[in-house]
Amino acid sequence: MAEQRIAIVTGGNRGIGLEVCRQLAGRGIRVILGSRDAARGAVAARELAAAGLPVEARQLDVSSAKSISECMNWVRNDVGRLDILVNNAGVMIEEGDADPLEELEIIRETMQTNVYGPFLLSRLAIPIMKSRRHGRIVNLSSSMGSLTEIGAGYIAYRLSKAGINVVTRVIAAETEGMGILVNSVDPGWVQTGMGGRGATRTLEKGAETVTWLATLPDDGPTGAFFRDRKAIAW
Repeated sequence: MAEQRIAIVTGGNRGIGLEVCRQLAGRGIRVILGSRDAARGAVAARELAAAGLPVEARQLDVSSAKSISECMNWVRNDVGRLDILVNNAGVMIEEGDADPLEELEIIRETMQTNVYGPFLLSRLAIPIMKSRRHGRIVNLSSSMGSLTEIGAGYIAYRLSKAGINVVTRVIAAETEGMGILVNSVDPGWVQTGMGGRGATRTLEKGAETVTWLATLPDDGPTGAFFRDRKAIAW
């Protein structure tokens, strides 16, 4: 019998992250639901576990190098393997009336959560994945970070999503031939707290391509940007 795969999903207590946890666990994958707020993570994990899904909560603040290191040390020493990392957690904290200095601080805070955290998680995950020559890293991006589609406004969020795409390309190139596939995904405009009431996509649809990339076969793509399971321009 094949060993049970292990996945970490950051920001897993709500929105797209929670739905990805549900979909992955529905495939029999043991899901570690990462949440900055330990109590909220525990509630979300209990709800999924009550439905018979193999989900457990773990406190994980992607804006904190200490929290990331502690979590990944636990994975390496206690869990012993990691097959899937979904870097889902993210923030969008733009202020339309911010002055330049305030705007710079917003950019720094956004980059810390949306780029630096996922970068560190990926760096720490790769040796664990490499030991089994198998791994999938999925980075949540956005068309707002696409240089092809980019427009005015939301510079902090746009910078962060362009940045996570750079992380994807570099790490994919560095892990080529190791059995590790690294990709970015634009989930579209999804009905979440960030997406707002006017969003056109359901959580199920928003999470669909994330789950697909997290469970790619060994000959799947790497170093690409996807929407609805189709490669899109950077």
